[in-house]
Amino acid sequence: MSFTRRTLLALAALAASGASALAFPDRPVQIIVPWAAGGGVDTVTRIFADGFEKELGVPVSVVNRTGGGGVTGHTFMSTAAPDGYTLGVASPEIAFYKALGVADITTESFDLFSRLSLIPAGVTIKADAPYKDLKEFLAAVKAAPKGAFTASGTGTGGSWHIAAGGLLKAAGMEADRIRWVPSQGGAPALQDLAAGGLSAFTGSPIEAKPLLEAGKVRTIALMTAERPPTFPDIATAKEAGLDWTYQNWFALAGPKGIPQDRRQKLFQAAERAMARPEVQSAMKARGITPVWDKPGEFESYVKDFVARGSEVLKELGLAK
Repeated sequence: MSFTRRTLLALAALAASGASALAFPDRPVQIIVPWAAGGGVDTVTRIFADGFEKELGVPVSVVNRTGGGGVTGHTFMSTAAPDGYTLGVASPEIAFYKALGVADITTESFDLFSRLSLIPAGVTIKADAPYKDLKEFLAAVKAAPKGAFTASGTGTGGSWHIAAGGLLKAAGMEADRIRWVPSQGGAPALQDLAAGGLSAFTGSPIEAKPLLEAGKVRTIALMTAERPPTFPDIATAKEAGLDWTYQNWFALAGPKGIPQDRRQKLFQAAERAMARPEVQSAMKARGITPVWDKPGEFESYVKDFVARGSEVLKELGLAK
């Protein structure tokens, strides 16, 4: 049998492609975190990365790229070379950047693999604040002039901002009655809270855990339907008579266009990593609910999440 030069070249390319697929990954993989070190996204990512590295068999580094209320890091991960060596952990802000008019980023800008975790929003105040529970805190907010109380945890229009706005609406107040102070994540916002620069942090008590244990702050409510096993002593907003729940999610993502064979290897390794006992236990010990979605499950969840969040953004006067 004789082969033309074109056929031989095609066969050689196919063989090279196959060899490349078999070898992938043959160098370190990086995971971009668009928020500051020490926050919720960072914590989840570093726990996951430990298991992911073991499953991939190459070093996995976590790189924090902060700025622009998460826009800098999310842009970097969505526009990276689609070779499978740069991934990221996306936060819910990707669902609202375009509506906010801050960046041309949506959930469609990424190849979304699956959620890695669910983290409940809460209300955390300074340890010596005079409010013993959520009812007293909200009563004080209602009695004070609009904007007298401040809160933070993420950028303007970010997930924890939506959590705060929805809680206030459920309490019969304007969604923007508390003045939002944008930050680059939970960790810097909590430091501001502990120093007395904020009235409240509406992110997760998971992010506040070191300061909670140090007695510098108190979490007075969770925005969940029931008390989770990890925080059995913290009351829920529902117990205060408020019909509002909010949980943040963080998802493994990458740029669109990763070759299917490489994506499959990454997906399967990530799925195995999330199932590792040490990954599960490390997340649960911090009050984080680990998640790995079945095909189609995340897409359905995101649609409902976007609808609820978009309504609050309109109430905040932020939707463009």
